[in-house]
Amino acid sequence: MRFVTIYHEGWDAHSDVAGNLKSLCAATDRGSAALVADLKRRGLLDSTLVVWGGEFGRTPVGGASPGLGRSKGPDHPPHAFTRWLAGGGGIRGGVTYGETDELGFHVARDEVHVHDLQATILHCLGLDHERLTYRFQGRDYRLTDVHGHVVRGILS
Repeated sequence: MRFVTIYHEGWDAHSDVAGNLKSLCAATDRGSAALVADLKRRGLLDSTLVVWGGEFGRTPVGGASPGLGRSKGPDHPPHAFTRWLAGGGGIRGGVTYGETDELGFHVARDEVHVHDLQATILHCLGLDHERLTYRFQGRDYRLTDVHGHVVRGILS
């Protein structure tokens, strides 16, 4: 199984969120779509996992902090984030999984903890996250802590 890692530095848009996101999306949307289309065209999408993530959510309230050089921008909610996955390991296309409340602050349906996301990515790469458990000083450890569950609802 292949995986692709591409970074865009400076995605954290606390100031002028609308303007920053317009610019950041213009810099990444076409390239991200082209990557997936090219992998599919070459027959590599089924064996390549693509995981895309920007910031972990925004709320319509708070965030202005002139002391930190932040204005016109909401802060991160601690409870919700968005990622998209494509390709390898059996990701089912065209699926939206989970939902927030009307403010985008709390999870309203189908919560996916970061440990669940990690367990799902490892599953797609052919690894059982539970078999990565090791014991140290009387406690079990693994990449998904001891909590993660594979999100079956996004798998084909």
